[in-house]
Amino acid sequence: MYLYGASGHSKVIIDIVRSSTNKQIEGVFDDNIAIKTVLEYPVSKFDNYKFDASNELIISIGNNKFRKNIADKINANYINIFHKTAVVSTFSKIGKGTVVMPVAVVNSATVIGKHCIINSRAVVEHDCILGDFVHISPNASIAGNVEIGIGSHIGIGATVIQGIKIGKWVTVGAGAVVLKDIPDNATVVGNPAKVIKINREKEV
Repeated sequence: MYLYGASGHSKVIIDIVRSSTNKQIEGVFDDNIAIKTVLEYPVSKFDNYKFDASNELIISIGNNKFRKNIADKINANYINIFHKTAVVSTFSKIGKGTVVMPVAVVNSATVIGKHCIINSRAVVEHDCILGDFVHISPNASIAGNVEIGIGSHIGIGATVIQGIKIGKWVTVGAGAVVLKDIPDNATVVGNPAKVIKINREKEV
């Protein structure tokens, strides 16, 4: 299998692959030519490599927009990676390219889209629906029946109460407590979470 991205996020994914799967990492790609290695793996530019679309690939980049741009550009056999300490319900559905990190929990009847990140010790409760390219940061807690739109980022230690609807490309700040629905493209912070900005740029 291959990784696209050689930042800090890729180091965690390398650990997960090595500790929790029998897969071998055959290559790591990054667009930054200044990065020569990540951990013990050499890094090369993707454009310089003859990549077969049947090859297994994980996009190992934390930024949601960057992950989407790469997924839109590269045809590959995207796979899921779950850390061995993660708890993932057999009644959940998880899209291709999604990574579930150490001690994270995905509970029953939850649907998670493609190329998502459920980070270390994050909890996604029952009957949640997460769109593609969502990132749930470490120690964030998402209660039951929450909907989160494509590309949204829930910050470290944030809490979302049950039944909330969070729009597309939303940023929830670290430690925020979300008690009300959030519109598309909003940035919210605080306890209770309040909108401090609406991104007027057209999202991809």
